Amino acid sequence: MKKYLFQLLHGWDANLTIEVSSMLAPTPPDKLVDQQGRPYFLWDVDMTLDEFRQAIQDRGSATRHYFVGKVMRQAKPDDALQFVSPQEMADEWSSIERYLGKTRPFWEWLLEQWARLGYITR
Repeated sequence: MKKYLFQLLHGWDANLTIEVSSMLAPTPPDKLVDQQGRPYFLWDVDMTLDEFRQAIQDRGSATRHYFVGKVMRQAKPDDALQFVSPQEMADEWSSIERYLGKTRPFWEWLLEQWARLGYITR
């Protein structure tokens, strides 16, 4: 998936084989959280990274979609993809899109491109 995302975003020849996992730039773990263990993208919420992971992994949680939308809105896309898969984003789009704010068009476009290329189903 990451190889295709890189090709899609950079317009490289589809026959080019490249290991993109080293090209994506997720935030290093020591830079992801502050001294209290709070991720940079939760600057306005008093929640540790472990608590955040728990909140988004619990599919029955009333706040899951809010936090998925928050990571998509507040974090770098490379970081958001460390927590939520593209297929999860597509599957839950109708529940998370309202939390995306100004980033909604970007994520909508990206999911449309992945769907068009057959990497996800919508």
